[in-house]
Amino acid sequence: MASRPPLRTASSSAYSTDSPTAAAAAPPGGAPQSITSLLNNPLPSASAGSYWLPWPPPAALPEAPPPPSHPPCEVSRADFAPYLARVADPFARFADVRLHATAELALAASDDGAPAAASPSSGLAACLREVPALFFKEDFALEEGATFEAACPLAEPALQERLGQHLDVVEAHLVQEIARRSESFYEAQGRLRGLDGEIVAAVGRIRELREVVRVLTGDLVGDAQQVQELNATRGNLVALQEKLTIILYVSQALAALKLLVLAADCAGALDVIDDLQNLIDTDELAGLYCFRHIRDQLGTSLDSVNSILSAEFVRAAVPDGKTVDAMVLSTVKRKTSTPLNGTEHEVNVDEEDGFILRDRLLPLIICLLRTDKVPAVLRMYRDTLITVMKASIKSTVAEMLPVLISKPIDSDSVTGDRAADSDAGGQSLANKLRSLSSEGFVQLLSAIFSIVQVHLQQAAEVKKIVQWIMRNLDGNISPDDRNPVVQHGGSVDLSQEKDYDVTSRVSNTVTRTPTKLPLFQGKTNDMSSINSIKNIRADVLRESTEAVFAACDAAHGRWAKLLGVRAALHPKLRLQEFLIIYNITEEFIAATEKVGGRLGYNIRGILQQQSKQFVEYQHSVRMAKIKAVLDQETWIAVDVPEEFQAIVLSLSSTDFPVNGMEMPSNDNNSKLSEDGVSTSQESAHSTENNVENSNGTSTTSNENKVESTSQTENSVAGHVRPVAQTIVLGGVGYHMVNCGLILLKMLSEYVDISKCLPSLSFEVVQRVVEILKHFNTRTCQLVLGAGAMQVSGLKSITSKHLALASQIISFVHSLIPDIRRVLFLKIPEARKHLLMSELDRVTQDYKVHRDEIHTKLVQIMRERLLANLRKLPQIVESWNGPDDNDSQPSLFAKAVTKEVTYLHRILSQILLEVDLQAIFRQVVQIFHSHITEAFSKLEVSSPQAKNRLCRDVQHILVCIRKLPAQNFSSEPVRNYGLLDEFLAEKFGTKVDE
Repeated sequence: MASRPPLRTASSSAYSTDSPTAAAAAPPGGAPQSITSLLNNPLPSASAGSYWLPWPPPAALPEAPPPPSHPPCEVSRADFAPYLARVADPFARFADVRLHATAELALAASDDGAPAAASPSSGLAACLREVPALFFKEDFALEEGATFEAACPLAEPALQERLGQHLDVVEAHLVQEIARRSESFYEAQGRLRGLDGEIVAAVGRIRELREVVRVLTGDLVGDAQQVQELNATRGNLVALQEKLTIILYVSQALAALKLLVLAADCAGALDVIDDLQNLIDTDELAGLYCFRHIRDQLGTSLDSVNSILSAEFVRAAVPDGKTVDAMVLSTVKRKTSTPLNGTEHEVNVDEEDGFILRDRLLPLIICLLRTDKVPAVLRMYRDTLITVMKASIKSTVAEMLPVLISKPIDSDSVTGDRAADSDAGGQSLANKLRSLSSEGFVQLLSAIFSIVQVHLQQAAEVKKIVQWIMRNLDGNISPDDRNPVVQHGGSVDLSQEKDYDVTSRVSNTVTRTPTKLPLFQGKTNDMSSINSIKNIRADVLRESTEAVFAACDAAHGRWAKLLGVRAALHPKLRLQEFLIIYNITEEFIAATEKVGGRLGYNIRGILQQQSKQFVEYQHSVRMAKIKAVLDQETWIAVDVPEEFQAIVLSLSSTDFPVNGMEMPSNDNNSKLSEDGVSTSQESAHSTENNVENSNGTSTTSNENKVESTSQTENSVAGHVRPVAQTIVLGGVGYHMVNCGLILLKMLSEYVDISKCLPSLSFEVVQRVVEILKHFNTRTCQLVLGAGAMQVSGLKSITSKHLALASQIISFVHSLIPDIRRVLFLKIPEARKHLLMSELDRVTQDYKVHRDEIHTKLVQIMRERLLANLRKLPQIVESWNGPDDNDSQPSLFAKAVTKEVTYLHRILSQILLEVDLQAIFRQVVQIFHSHITEAFSKLEVSSPQAKNRLCRDVQHILVCIRKLPAQNFSSEPVRNYGLLDEFLAEKFGTKVDE
């Protein structure tokens, strides 16, 4: 065996440099000793006469007895008694010296100015007594102002001399102390040399002993040691072989890994990576410098595998945008040549394609699960799906716009703004979209719908496949965890046919490498492993759901953007056109929400906003139209086309059509002009008396140019379109004027809007209330307030005008309950109360208006009667003449009966029977009271006058008997009153019926 290095003393590095002699006397192999160990030696020195070294020189220690062959079993204090006896006296002296030194240090510390190391009897102590203590302080510094002033007072004349004396004293005492200690120093040097010699001798003896031990070792245990060394060598060689085998395997694995990554064999590459990672984790490659970069190499390979898997997954999961676009666009372009009769957007996924997609995604998802990259790849898939779908929508718009713009635009459905955009040439995409007709825009939406649905259907299939794989991966989890789709709010509708083979493939893939799949490491009853599986499953399911929802949300955003571009045009569309856009948007929202599983609040808000704008614009147009129609109304009865009667029947029927009332066709018979129902003028030479003006003058004129409903012989399918004189509601016929038909048409359109847009029923009812209020108010202003004389050019407001206005008001009053019933079908119960109170107020206003018209008719008749009564005294004066033999009634009686008969004839042609009775009941009462009072005041004395008066009363009563004032009195005679009593009292006669 190799010899150990020579022993070195603890102080071998501390050489004494006190004298050349000491340095030369240092023994070879040893080390000179410093004087510190000698001063601390408790043994007596050789020069006992020295005062500062009180111990004698060291005596030779007795040789230690040879160690016993067998060590004693017990060691007691008595065994050390000889040694303690020999060192007792030197140790006592050593202890006294230490105690004396400690006492001196304590005494010096208690002194104010003396340093701790000085004694009162020493030379240094005397020096300290002669020199001020200031100069011996540790922090003595003359640069400090206070120290300089204390040590060197400038006022002292002998300062230099005194400082020189202090220096001489210190120097003298230092020389004395050095002289006292010189002998001890040289004595210590001599002892040091002796000690060095003894050390050299001891080292020699140790070398001899080592040689003897070496020889003995070689003779006694040499063979056994050789056997041990050979066994150790054999073990080292076996370990080396194993390491070389591992090195060879790792080298081949790394080469194979490169080839597998280049060949895109991700499963094989992951197997190799897992094997090498296991070697690294078990420290099999620890200490191999050649594989110091293997972790980085595996990380790079794993990143490459993940990139390949991600790209393959996205390529398989996301449909090819160009192929889908080309297929859908070719189908849509073929349909653009045919009229748009509805939209069909049902996309059926082929079952075989579903199995092919599942077979493509299954190995990719399994590999991604092994690398724990499924959530990240699903996020990448989500972004790619959104990008591809947006690009498909953009390309669809770019492809479809030239085709749709080149189509001829229906002039009837083009608004001014859209025509202006079309004429402008459509420099931008927004202008091109605005220039599209509603039919073209719907076809564009249909194409986008089809493309979006293809992408979303495949995204839904991918989601189902991912959820199905996650559900079938681990069969050892509790039954409560086997349906993760239900736990996360999804709905998987996968058929279970042909699932056995795929399930077995999943199980085989998992069981083939049970230790290589981090997701399933550990025992199945390990709660941490089960929780880890649950967490990964939850992440995967959440990301798959979020991918589909994000795609739906992106589709909603693009669709909403298209709607927003045409936001200014949609309110101006006709109801049918807007309804097509509304329905296809609703269908799009329903389809995407069904796939995404969440509500699309953004697009629903935009659709609701545009619907409100549509209702508001349509209402403003109708308000402006009804104002213009009322201002142009001449209050002449018109015929009622059949379509308006159909509107009334549909409103009053319990089975109201789902999409509202049938809209009138576009033929000339049913189309309403902006000024109202088309009318023609006929010559009517019937003479009618006008109502006398307020100033009392009476005029008569012929009411020619009476407007009536146009009965043009335009045929529809070979038939003349029938018309009627009245419109029937609830079994009662009402005469109509132009504005009444327009209002009925508008109310039917409001009902259509309410039925087609049920979410806006509340707003529609409010608009209906507003237009009804306006119609009632404006009609009152025009007829009762005689405003029509200024705006319509009427010369006067006749009783016929009032009667027709009463008919219109009565008709609307009777129609309001049916309108309310139909409009309230889609309104929540909580909001009906407010609207019901509004409609009740409107109904009451119409009733009050009708009663005011009736009162006005009665007032007109009363004013005419009073006007005739004012002429009565002049007429009576001619009765007293002797030549008055006229047997006819007087002019007064003829005028009164003629006017009331005319009023009855006019009103009976227009008003209802119940209204006639209400009006003429008041007229009869006025006649009885006023005429009786007037006749009672007359002074009739001659028989001729009395006969004339009797004939007038009888003539008036005959006219009164014919008026429809049912239940006027309890008498059996019809319309019996004061005038009958006056006749019986004055002349004793009566008038029968």
